[in-house]
Amino acid sequence: MVKFTSSLPIVIMLAAAVGLAVSQPASAAQSREHGNSLLIHRVQQEKDMNLPRRGLSMAQVEKTWGAPQRKLSPRGGDSKKHPQINRWEYANFIVYFEHSHVIHAVLNTPAGNNTNPADVN
Repeated sequence: MVKFTSSLPIVIMLAAAVGLAVSQPASAAQSREHGNSLLIHRVQQEKDMNLPRRGLSMAQVEKTWGAPQRKLSPRGGDSKKHPQINRWEYANFIVYFEHSHVIHAVLNTPAGNNTNPADVN
């Protein structure tokens, strides 16, 4: 067991712990704020673009936007709780289909995690 003759080491350790505890929330808040601004910017970009809207069929999407660059392999479909999800990749966006109807379309930007969806195949 270590016996301190002075309370200085304890005071330094407490001050360091308090300093770390105070600096982390500020850093986390800045990171969260930066993430929120990226998300807001991305949503604004999507609103300005003519993306396929929810409910369109695969045929309607292909007729309006042409053939996709890639049709990625489907996911799910093993039960009613997990319907088959198809993904079509275009130059600037990706369209997600449940069975054969659009459920979502997102920009293919570095701000998101979908910069190269083929990597997850």
